[in-house]
Amino acid sequence: MDRTEFVITTAIILFVAFCLGWFTNWLVHRFTRVSQADMDQLERMSQELHEAEETRDQAITYLQQREAELTNQLAQTEAELAAAMEGLRDARHEAEEMRAYVERMSAG
Repeated sequence: MDRTEFVITTAIILFVAFCLGWFTNWLVHRFTRVSQADMDQLERMSQELHEAEETRDQAITYLQQREAELTNQLAQTEAELAAAMEGLRDARHEAEEMRAYVERMSAG
């Protein structure tokens, strides 16, 4: 085998290797290509996830507002209870004083 035949044989081998590589690349891309249906499904899932996150955020905001309202209402109720207990304590003290006064008047 002389030099010219060696160069031609090497060129043919390299060309065949290039063609096989290109064909393999084409096959891989052909089978791994994302279809439009898959893209549509991903888009729909993305939209649903976004809507779910918005709903979650709205629910969290509502719960925080409701908790603040209930905390405020509880504080008001506790203040009213404290005022009522104070009034009851004063009324009992006055009743005790009136009993003592009536007993002193009836005894005297």
